[in-house]
Amino acid sequence: MGNKTPLYDEHVADGGKLVDFAGWEMPINYGSQIEEHNNVRSDAGMFDVSHMTVVDLEGERTREFLRYLLANNVDRLKDSGKALYSCMLNEDAGVIDDLIVYFIRDDFFRMVVNAGTHDKDIAWLGRQAPAFDVSVTERPELAMIAIQGPNARAKTLPLLSNAARAFAGELKPFFGDFDGDWFIARTGYTGEDGFEIILPAADAATFWGKLRAAGVKPTGLGAR
Repeated sequence: MGNKTPLYDEHVADGGKLVDFAGWEMPINYGSQIEEHNNVRSDAGMFDVSHMTVVDLEGERTREFLRYLLANNVDRLKDSGKALYSCMLNEDAGVIDDLIVYFIRDDFFRMVVNAGTHDKDIAWLGRQAPAFDVSVTERPELAMIAIQGPNARAKTLPLLSNAARAFAGELKPFFGDFDGDWFIARTGYTGEDGFEIILPAADAATFWGKLRAAGVKPTGLGAR
């Protein structure tokens, strides 16, 4: 049996076809991969991406640390919440992973890495961090839901807290912000608009249910 995300029971209840994905039992679809793809292109779908790893990087030299690790230019991250897509490289400039990093403040960046390269990522970060006095903290207590499609934002905003709704409605693409333990970003991997929401695992199933009730359809990784 593989690892299970906090939304595993929801996938079973929704009729998800579960497959092994990098050691996780994940839904590849809920019946029709083509219909799910088209729904994300025309309306709104939600993906469980909790198998991905959230890593918080903290320390005064975190930006310097990321300059060393990433192919893209972290000095472009000047405004709090700004996201940057990049490859993370090894000492020979080989690609370890492709990832997203969010600039929170000068001594705090948040990174989201892939499940398939988790072990390599964490080992590499752990080996390099001491030279920069940066703490590397995995956040396994968090889940992650991507709501994607032309109607994704309109269907999600009413479900957020008043505080989150106020800022999330104004988020520019490739920016995110915190609402307590929740992190709401206007990012994604589908080419459509929407949000990626990092939230406590304990909140994930309830929020998934609210999204479903609002007309956001569960969507398997095959449509991502």
